[in-house]
Amino acid sequence: MTRAMATDAALPWLEATIAQAQALSARSHALLLHGAPGDGLFACAQRIVEGWLCEEGGAAAGSCGACESCRMLAGGAHPDLHRLLPEALRRQLGLAGGEVGEGAEGAEGEGGAKNKRKPSRQIRIEEVRTAIDWSATTSSRGGVKAILIHPAEAMNLQAASALLKTLEEPPGGVRLLLASAAPARLLPTVRSRCQALRLQPPDAAQARQWLREQGLQTPEILLAACSDRPLDALEMAKAGIDAARWSALPQTVLQRQAGALAGWAVPAVIDALLKLCHDGLALAAGATPRFFPLPALAQPTAATALADWSRELAGFARQADHPWHEGLLLDALLARTAAAWAGEREA
Repeated sequence: MTRAMATDAALPWLEATIAQAQALSARSHALLLHGAPGDGLFACAQRIVEGWLCEEGGAAAGSCGACESCRMLAGGAHPDLHRLLPEALRRQLGLAGGEVGEGAEGAEGEGGAKNKRKPSRQIRIEEVRTAIDWSATTSSRGGVKAILIHPAEAMNLQAASALLKTLEEPPGGVRLLLASAAPARLLPTVRSRCQALRLQPPDAAQARQWLREQGLQTPEILLAACSDRPLDALEMAKAGIDAARWSALPQTVLQRQAGALAGWAVPAVIDALLKLCHDGLALAAGATPRFFPLPALAQPTAATALADWSRELAGFARQADHPWHEGLLLDALLARTAAAWAGEREA
């Protein structure tokens, strides 16, 4: 199960935001839900639209779970729900090929042959137009029709512009929910047509308790590693990165033990090294580290070299999807991190 599809029944902190959304929906046909994916952004968005489609009027914190509409949602498809997601995310979530109420774009090419092009990470104008055309049709269940756009910042400029008229004047009975981790990247004209709602994250005690219920023994270590985002911490644990392995990472990196990071995706490696650099710079400035427990960290020799390398790593992060030779790249990244920690600067 991916982070985005984690069962929201297991995310009790969503209830307050969902109840707020139901109240706002009474006076707005378009909501902009913004927050961190690791706090359950997509799960919260799903629960909100389920409440809209519930035929018992929707409970204060979502759907009733018992009506015919709720049973259709539980089965994975509803004729009055259109989820507008990037093709790459649809495939990740197992939604490629289309659903009831949704197109099958991107699943196959001409003649039924599998489309070999790389799945798009954008929401394209053709997909938005398909959703707009769908919104103009009659509701299959005779009630609300819902369009869920996630992540809304994945809409390119043309796609976002095409949505403006529908956002301002949707067909009767149509509601739109835009879920975004980066609302500042949306067009101002998109934001101004929506009622904004912030996803309320769990407090520290709630996040730790939830992770313990998922089987994590020392959740505070992975929570710190993930900026207190519990779903991200759970994904780390599922990937085999437990508290002990994360705590040992600084020594692993500085000793250039590439084998200890075997199987890590390049973006995960770069993210971990950026966090290590952050904590090294914090130590150099006399501040408290944020991502790693203090006993695991050695004092860096010179902050300047580490700051230079951190900036270079940020450039690598922007190219993380490049088809690198992962073994060679990992060796190079660990060597440069160890050298920067020792105060060595590239000529």
